Amino acid sequence: MEKEYIEYKWEKPDTCAHKYITPVIIKIIRDLNPNSDAKILDAGCGGGNLVYTLYKIGFNSIYGFDASKSGIDVAKENFPEISNQFFIHNTYETKLPTEIPVKFNIIISMEVIEHLYSPKTYLTNIYHWLRDDGFLILTTPYHGYLKNLTVALLDKFDNHFNPLWEGGHIKFFSKGTLFSILKDSGLKPIKFTGCGRIPYLWKSMVVLCKKQ
Repeated sequence: MEKEYIEYKWEKPDTCAHKYITPVIIKIIRDLNPNSDAKILDAGCGGGNLVYTLYKIGFNSIYGFDASKSGIDVAKENFPEISNQFFIHNTYETKLPTEIPVKFNIIISMEVIEHLYSPKTYLTNIYHWLRDDGFLILTTPYHGYLKNLTVALLDKFDNHFNPLWEGGHIKFFSKGTLFSILKDSGLKPIKFTGCGRIPYLWKSMVVLCKKQ
């Protein structure tokens, strides 16, 4: 049975999350010190901002896909010089478009997994798309005891866990549950970083994983 996708309705290339997450991703990639011809995939690229940012700092073999037609339309319109490196693709489908390389040195998943009914299927596909020595950089909103308590005390539950957001968040991960599903998918977490706000009230968490 095909898993249903709710259109995200992209109107611009980035979101507010790009401001505090993109610098962390760039630092992690630079610390990995890949060759300039390293093959990189943004698996859920939305409006394409991160793909273009990495392209501009020297990574030419970078590709992005998203299930959202509006996202890919926005990416192609705003970044015409790499418009042929953006694709519409259902993340639950293992076989990538033929124009995308089969295996990648680095895969990025920025604020995607929390929108998926079956994150395990997504991560299993990422495992399949990575080279044996490949890395995954995954980000998702952070949830932990102190943050959840603060949300409740400030009466911000409906804002934070908004059930009225069509195409919004449907999975909510703590560090523990995220590490668990990554390990079950053959992806070993080797570095954890929180970003946005102060420690333990982070907006998001960033995890660097190595294919096992």
